[in-house]
Amino acid sequence: MRHARRRVVRRVTRLAAVGGLLLGGAMVTSAVASEPPDPTIGVPYSAQPATSMGTDLVSRLGTSRTAGSWVDSAGRPVVAVTDEKAADEVERAGAQAKMVRHSMSDLKSATATLRSAPRVPGTAWALDYKSNEVVVRGDSTVSASDWSRLTDVAEGIGGFVRMERTEGTFTTRINGAEPILSTAGRCSAGFNVTDGKTDFILTAGHCGPDGSVWFADDRGRQQVGTSLRGSFPGDDYSLVKYDSGRAGQGADVVAVGDGKGVRITGVADPEVGQKIFRSGSTSGLRQGEVTALNATVNYPEGTVTGLIETNVCAEPGDSGGPMFADGIALGLTSGGSGDCAAGGTTFFQPVTKALTELGVKLIVAKQAGGGTGATPAPSASQGAASPGSSAPVTGEDVSGVLTRLTDPRNVGPGLLVIAGSIVALVATRWIRAEQDRKAYRQHYSATWG
Repeated sequence: MRHARRRVVRRVTRLAAVGGLLLGGAMVTSAVASEPPDPTIGVPYSAQPATSMGTDLVSRLGTSRTAGSWVDSAGRPVVAVTDEKAADEVERAGAQAKMVRHSMSDLKSATATLRSAPRVPGTAWALDYKSNEVVVRGDSTVSASDWSRLTDVAEGIGGFVRMERTEGTFTTRINGAEPILSTAGRCSAGFNVTDGKTDFILTAGHCGPDGSVWFADDRGRQQVGTSLRGSFPGDDYSLVKYDSGRAGQGADVVAVGDGKGVRITGVADPEVGQKIFRSGSTSGLRQGEVTALNATVNYPEGTVTGLIETNVCAEPGDSGGPMFADGIALGLTSGGSGDCAAGGTTFFQPVTKALTELGVKLIVAKQAGGGTGATPAPSASQGAASPGSSAPVTGEDVSGVLTRLTDPRNVGPGLLVIAGSIVALVATRWIRAEQDRKAYRQHYSATWG
């Protein structure tokens, strides 16, 4: 990041710590206030979430007759098929059919071969349904010899594996270089979840190992909670257990600025071509599109599979922040390349898998009329998307913080701050004794006023 951006981030972080805990996915106040939680609803991930017509057709026809689905620019579902009979079934159902040569079985077989090859950090691959190819990308850290060996593997698979070099590097979006809040780095919180007894923050697994203690200030005084039951590499998710056990008021809201927020009403899997939004503590609220599913990324720390690939930008510190659309939770920021000045690729951990593996439920908005279920996820085939229905952002000392955060004297050009929704929560590694806390304080002593 540029020096100006660093100064801005440090200033914003100090201000954000004043008014409580403002999360990237939902605002949480219970660490600084003890009011009873809102009567929100826990929604488990179902094995059959609300899906689009294209996804349903792919499931019905099978992997040997189809090769994925997506929504076109007009929001119409398109299904890749391998035979005329399948095409007829798709057309009769009201979707568009595109004849392709390689089935989903072929594409997945290709990725299995790539996984079995020697691991090359700085590479990633995903299924491009629209071109009926597997796209393999190598960042600037991949040597010519490693790229050549991986190219030989791809050529052995067949002509439907496309090799591309990309600028930048594939990294997790944690920032450990800047002295902001934690010796382990700075991350963003995702969504609030519950197991029915205790509330947690759902965030990225690479932010810190099990046992990491999270703080809201650089002096190590405002402890938020402790990381547990995470998974990284392989997957990229973890839970942070609130010290108070409760997420507090506004736990079902993603703030979008000006004291307004978006109510989270459910959870689903995204579809290729779907318009999405994501937020994070570095670059704020951004919009993009899902470009691929089931992506594999070989980070320097290890390989993560099953990710959502998008063209939305992200920067270090955005890790763990939420991806959503129309009030539906979709993903957690994992990593990628590029930044929000030049653009880039960002990968997300699907929320559905994280909820299933962790055995927790998403905390969502209570339904009008006192209902007890989440509103159905809108069809991804609608194409266009909005963040979701509006809601006020509530919490202790929020208005004062919002005024300061949105003051142009405090926020530099290029940094969009989501008022009331972004927390500079961080994971420090294994701070369990007073000597570790003192080391943490010493690490940040140069930043104290």
